[in-house]
Amino acid sequence: MSHAEAGRPPSRLGRDLPAAILVGVGLGAVILISLFVARQWFIAVVAVAIAVATWELAGALRSGGIKIAVWPALVGGQATLWLAWPFGALGVLSAAAVTALACLLWRMREGPDGYLRDVSGSLFTVIYVPFFAAFAAMLVLPSDGTGRVLTWMICVVASDVGGYAAGVVAGRHPLAPTISPKKSWEGLAGSLAAGMVAGALCVSLLLHGHWWLGVPLGALLVAVATAGDLIESLVKRDLGIKDMGSLLPGHGGLMERMDSLLPTAMLAWLLLSLFVPIG
Repeated sequence: MSHAEAGRPPSRLGRDLPAAILVGVGLGAVILISLFVARQWFIAVVAVAIAVATWELAGALRSGGIKIAVWPALVGGQATLWLAWPFGALGVLSAAAVTALACLLWRMREGPDGYLRDVSGSLFTVIYVPFFAAFAAMLVLPSDGTGRVLTWMICVVASDVGGYAAGVVAGRHPLAPTISPKKSWEGLAGSLAAGMVAGALCVSLLLHGHWWLGVPLGALLVAVATAGDLIESLVKRDLGIKDMGSLLPGHGGLMERMDSLLPTAMLAWLLLSLFVPIG
């Protein structure tokens, strides 16, 4: 019986699952090594990731006729990330603002035709990739930064795994059929359950906070992770492309793995700053 006959959207099993798992394990190993050898190395891992993701997103937007100020976005993106280390939020905001101005000025050379379209694409790229990623750098800076980064990433991964499993087993009611037909309300319920359990365990075991604070943390991270995934789906549908890139077998581009991590990094930094104050 087909998925249509069963009354539910196609499952996500169409992707190359073994390759996707292998790549996911490899990426996870790189992150864990950076965190446990010297947690500041994690910033270098993020720096490489945002450079690749910025290049991918700029290429995807270019395919839709949007000219991104690539070099200001790349250079300014690195400044936005690395200035988080010594200067925190002030460094991030200052570098992002200067990068935005540089993108506006860079595009002036080509005249008024399509100016607003192009600078809007550049600003979207700067905000969505390096600006959001800078909050991941700020997560790792405190003495318990390894636990904070792991809490954020485990919640997002749990959301993905829980949503995938629930969607495959019981997904029948589309969540956003015009944006991402494979997402279902049942999958979202699985994501929420897994994310809240992960949040409670991580806050209690990794950060020694109150477990019950991890429940809303996990739920909110799931909500924003789902929104991030849908936002990227909207962008790809608008551009008429399947993936942002082809770097990662079974996944597509690096942006396919970062679409939910980027906005949740900002939320995780904010919520963990409130829920688990730095001692």
